[in-house]
Amino acid sequence: MNLFNLFLMIHIAAGCICLITGLLAGISKKRKGRHTISGEIYHGFFVFVFITTVVMSIMHWKESAYLFYIGIFSYGLALLGYISAKIRWKNWLRIHIGGMLGSYIGIFTATLVVNIPRIPLLNELPVLIFWYLPTIIGTPIIFKIGKKYRPVKRERKTILE
Repeated sequence: MNLFNLFLMIHIAAGCICLITGLLAGISKKRKGRHTISGEIYHGFFVFVFITTVVMSIMHWKESAYLFYIGIFSYGLALLGYISAKIRWKNWLRIHIGGMLGSYIGIFTATLVVNIPRIPLLNELPVLIFWYLPTIIGTPIIFKIGKKYRPVKRERKTILE
């Protein structure tokens, strides 16, 4: 086994774990427990996906340069979402939701684009569809979830009331 194949095996395993744990974090109740454990696992394995993406892209730059950029962008979103939940700065929850779901869209898109040529019937469709479809479907979901968890504004009472 050569070095590239070793990185590829790690990449595929870590990516599968990310796809599963990201989904679990997304569908679980947003509190300590299943959501936070799944989120920690998701982020931890996304680090492996990111590192292996960078290494493999550099090793086969002509064929895989686009994966390098997807990896940087997707992991940047995952890191932003992860750090915002840890630091909890102003508007941290909206940043967390956007970052984590945005990174999930990225990893899902990369998985589709790389694997569509191997899937009968789907491989007959233009590959550009699979570049955009996860974002077209996922972006409204991010806004819907973000709206659901938006802080409620309280009205201030004046002295005259």
